[in-house]
Amino acid sequence: MALDTLAAPASHTLEVKHSRFVAHAAPVDDADGAAAFMQRVHVADATHNCWAWRVGDQYRSSDDGEPAGTAGRPILAAIDGQGFDRVAVVVVRWYGGIKLGAGGLVRAYGGCAAECLRTAPRLRLVELATLQLHAPFDALGSVHAALPGAHAVKLEERFDAHGVTLRLQLPANRVDDLRIRLRDATRNRVRIDDNG
Repeated sequence: MALDTLAAPASHTLEVKHSRFVAHAAPVDDADGAAAFMQRVHVADATHNCWAWRVGDQYRSSDDGEPAGTAGRPILAAIDGQGFDRVAVVVVRWYGGIKLGAGGLVRAYGGCAAECLRTAPRLRLVELATLQLHAPFDALGSVHAALPGAHAVKLEERFDAHGVTLRLQLPANRVDDLRIRLRDATRNRVRIDDNG
């Protein structure tokens, strides 16, 4: 399944029984980026600053003093339910004097986060692959001509007595296309190593 991240930070405000909930969401690259974002949007005088983030297989969440499982997990469920990755969401709550109960908190935190993400600008995440290929000198022109069509970016180019070694990065779904292009253009004289 292809996932999205946020194209830009987003916010959403929700009021439930006089309590105000404000969700802040942003794209993040790693745990440190998530921590920095959460620190930036933390509101010291708010009742709670609950949060969750996901970057690939890594994720964390916090209820920040709300009953266990009523804030952080619903926010994380909103991230996953909306098909996002590399995203952090903080939902800030100012208590309005009326208790919402566990179900009300889950709906408020999860709903505020989900609506924030639903209306936010999305950016499709593309899985990248890194390849290393070896080509004889006389195939170099054909190799370079095949790269743009596969959206391949050259990371490194090394020459030796036998030809050239290139390290490339390209969308994972273009690898087979590049193999076919290179096979056809060089009469199968290019060696490709998937562990680039």
